[in-house]
Amino acid sequence: MASLRKRSLSLAGHATSLALEPEFWSMLEDMATARTSSLSDLIATIDSERGERPLASACRVAALNFARSDGSKA
Repeated sequence: MASLRKRSLSLAGHATSLALEPEFWSMLEDMATARTSSLSDLIATIDSERGERPLASACRVAALNFARSDGSKA
């Protein structure tokens, strides 16, 4: 089982940290590249669209959906 990797970032002007498995970080980086955006901007978008879902869960779901689309639809 992969250990979590924590990253610090700023969302809506507030410092926060997010812990995800390295595989999810890698997929989110691929997703950001496909969208020609930064990882921070991608996570801010996920944050703004997540509703009541925890941010880490929303990021995992976004990464999963991206992988399922084979990265062709960012």
